[in-house]
Amino acid sequence: MNYYFTGILIILLTLLAFCVKPGYSAETQTNVSGSNTSIEGGYTGGATTYESGSSSNTTTNSTSNSNIRSAPPTSSAPSYNSMTQDVCAVGGSLGVQTFGLGISGGKHFIDKNCERLKLARILNDFGMKVAAVAILCQDERVFESMIQAGTPCPIDGKIGKEAQALWSKYDHERPDYDVYIKRMKKREKKEKDLERQRLKEQAKMTKEFEKVDKEIEKKIIIPKKKPVNWESPK
Repeated sequence: MNYYFTGILIILLTLLAFCVKPGYSAETQTNVSGSNTSIEGGYTGGATTYESGSSSNTTTNSTSNSNIRSAPPTSSAPSYNSMTQDVCAVGGSLGVQTFGLGISGGKHFIDKNCERLKLARILNDFGMKVAAVAILCQDERVFESMIQAGTPCPIDGKIGKEAQALWSKYDHERPDYDVYIKRMKKREKKEKDLERQRLKEQAKMTKEFEKVDKEIEKKIIIPKKKPVNWESPK
């Protein structure tokens, strides 16, 4: 009995081997991205491909330019050199430097006050004391100090009170004329203010005196005079 079933099974397997064709995949699969699913077993059909993600192409171009500028040499202002110490001159210079251009320049200036002192010293050494004072009086500070000291500066060969009279007459020739005019205007204004204040106080005192006089008149009773009858002589 067992041999019978075994023989039948072998016959069925043999028929199956000759009659049934093997199942192959329908197509060749190529993985690009993601996952692929293939259905096999002799069925007609294609492959279903699921792609995920994205493709990104990035191109980077980098250009670097360097422009280096160097500053020109620093401009130097010229200096003033005097060959001797007995020179009343002062040097001055100025320089300006930029990235594209540099300019410098210099000049000497005469010190008038230094010259005045040297001339006065030389005149005094020669015995010309009045002339030495006169040249010093060209400075407004010296002129003002001489006026304040009561010894006015010489003018037209005059000294002392005669010089003071001429300076008062020709005040526009004073070296301190502008300062003198301002001072005189301030003094004039001050004098007017004082005079106004004096008149105001005087008027106030006059009113007070008048008030006192009226009160005195009220208190004093002046008797009335009797009329005089004149008789003609017999």
